[in-house]
Amino acid sequence: MPSPFGSVGVREADIGDPAIAIRIDDFVRRTPGATPFHLTGWSRAVERGCRQRARYLVAERSDGAIVGVLPLTEMRSRLFGKALVSAGFAVDGGILGDGVEALAAAVWDLGQRIYCPVVELRGGPVPTGWTPDATTYVGFVRDLADSDEAELKAIPKRQRAEIRKSIGFGVDTRPGEGTASDLATHYAIYAESVRNLGSPVFPKALFAAVLGELDADILIARHDGRALSSVLSLYFNGTVYPYWGGGTRRAREYRTNDHLYFTLMRHAQARGCTRFDFGRSKVGTGAAAYKKTWGFAPTPLIYAKKSDGPAREINPQNPKFAAMVAMWQRLPLPVATMIGPWIARGLG
Repeated sequence: MPSPFGSVGVREADIGDPAIAIRIDDFVRRTPGATPFHLTGWSRAVERGCRQRARYLVAERSDGAIVGVLPLTEMRSRLFGKALVSAGFAVDGGILGDGVEALAAAVWDLGQRIYCPVVELRGGPVPTGWTPDATTYVGFVRDLADSDEAELKAIPKRQRAEIRKSIGFGVDTRPGEGTASDLATHYAIYAESVRNLGSPVFPKALFAAVLGELDADILIARHDGRALSSVLSLYFNGTVYPYWGGGTRRAREYRTNDHLYFTLMRHAQARGCTRFDFGRSKVGTGAAAYKKTWGFAPTPLIYAKKSDGPAREINPQNPKFAAMVAMWQRLPLPVATMIGPWIARGLG
């Protein structure tokens, strides 16, 4: 029967079936432009950790060969509305491979059938008729050096001095051992960090699920035995992605964030990585400026959206959220950590 979406057939895959998941992940790993957020494990982790349904579309030729994929999270939130997001809780995703227009038509059809009036693609090609956004976010990626000395030389002088200060303070950064204690330490630091920024923390279950599904680990920076900074990183196709990181208020005093990321560079290189993806930041923010001090050049990230009515608004920099952000920053940490995951699971 001819496909209603063009020369390839598009279907929704059951990524809970190990045989199907292996086929998809094999395709993802060998396809240019892939990210860890295209892996089926990311979708399963988000579903388990945030209780938002995973959907996964595949485009196939008549002989059954996969030619394109589109990971999706079905976001449903009383606060932030409904949407299909590729990929949920990720900074990348979108359509990977061929069959772009067929996958775009299929996801829009799916959204209409399940009453999700908005579809968001974070990365990948922009389908015909969709609204692109290349001005909100930038990404930061560069090659890793092959030695400590070369890595230091690749970092601009001013930031290099901060790293040397952290060494002088006696900061100690080490990979965790994959224990529940490591995750608890990381989560406590991350929860404090995002509270201080005025954002609700993601569920701890999401971090645990990602560690269980993907190639990921935690590095913790300590001063005098006290954990002050931490990062949970993903590893995929020779690139390290420091993804969820943060520091306590005392982290700046001892430059533990600087020591943390430099140590991660060397740790990732020892693991065989050749690229460091410092992640996305909003244009004009302090986070973007910080990444530039490390010698990273910003590259616009191209997202796309299609909606039947008003699109979701989840940008915390929107002036209408200013009072909410200020209020959140004043919350006692135990309160913010308790109610934050309930709110954040709807952000996606």
